[in-house]
Amino acid sequence: MKRVVRNIFLWTVILLIGGGGVYYLTRPDPVTVVVKTVTRGLIESTVVNTKAGTVKACRRALLAPAIGGQIARLAVHEGMTVQEGMLLLSLWNDDLQAEVLLRESEIIAARERAEASCLNADVAQRQAVRVAKLQKQKAISEEDVDQAMTTAKARKADCEAARAAVDVSLARLQTVREQLERTVIYAPFTGVIAEINGEKGEYVTPSPLGIATLPVIDLVDTSCFYVTAPIDEVDAAQVKVNMTARITLDAFGKRVFPGKVIRVADYVLEREKQARTVDIEVDFADKRDMVGLIPGYSADAEVIIDVREDVFRIPSEAIFDDQNVLVYLPETGMLQQRTIKVGLENWDFTEVVSGLEKDELVVVSIGREGVKDGETAVLEESGKQYD
Repeated sequence: MKRVVRNIFLWTVILLIGGGGVYYLTRPDPVTVVVKTVTRGLIESTVVNTKAGTVKACRRALLAPAIGGQIARLAVHEGMTVQEGMLLLSLWNDDLQAEVLLRESEIIAARERAEASCLNADVAQRQAVRVAKLQKQKAISEEDVDQAMTTAKARKADCEAARAAVDVSLARLQTVREQLERTVIYAPFTGVIAEINGEKGEYVTPSPLGIATLPVIDLVDTSCFYVTAPIDEVDAAQVKVNMTARITLDAFGKRVFPGKVIRVADYVLEREKQARTVDIEVDFADKRDMVGLIPGYSADAEVIIDVREDVFRIPSEAIFDDQNVLVYLPETGMLQQRTIKVGLENWDFTEVVSGLEKDELVVVSIGREGVKDGETAVLEESGKQYD
């Protein structure tokens, strides 16, 4: 009987050892994972434009003469800085200038005639007064008095008509001057000539109704810029005027410019083959940051919606299925799935309200094959990547 028991014990030991050996030889290799530490720090909720924004000048004028004509003088060139009120371009207008001189001469003549008419009116009025006195003395007939009074009234009417003629001549002169003004372009503000579409001697015409044509002169105020960017309609309701923003420009690499939201459009843009968006405008907080900018630069605007400091946070890439993470347990080398409650989030970090503790290790390589709950894992590069 003892011999039977001993044999059963030996075979059990052999089977256990054999089974353990088989498991050891056939067990799956541990998965390699990259982990990050749960830390405390600042986290922001932000909104970023869906497509590239654009740097725009606060003032930009696309200038063209109000009437068609031949360019007689082009006083500027591209890249030239001009002052407000400076002449930029004039069309051939010799005929209008000659007409201005003619109208000015007519005004002089009209004023002379008016002065003569008014002097005659004064004489006639004084004569009528004398005749009226003589009538009281019965020294003159009533017919002579009537004639003198009528003459005085007629001379007065001639004076008033002559003065009105002067006003008419002045109005005609003003009309010609306004026509002359339409043949010239003056700088409406201080700026830089960005583009010129035309040369001396060429004929230019204003844009027909409903048909846009190239402006002759493109004037840009380079002292002030802002960024306009499209925000997805889903996020637009969160963006408010005066919110803090960060501006980045491809032309300036990773440099970040502080900014502030100055406008949120009152309508949604509906464009074919594009998601519906709302344009926002972001001003540069520091005017010195505008130095060296050029209208048309591509730009991105990140609007800060909310900020929380000293909260638990983990990389956003560690979260799957909205609220689940995999935690690496150093004491066992196992992966454990946890459900967490999240708060603020952005592309980089997500706030952890509950479900994790400080210094725990969460897996950020969740897309790798075999990375799942209950698996044995080893840290990539001896754990150096979870600082």
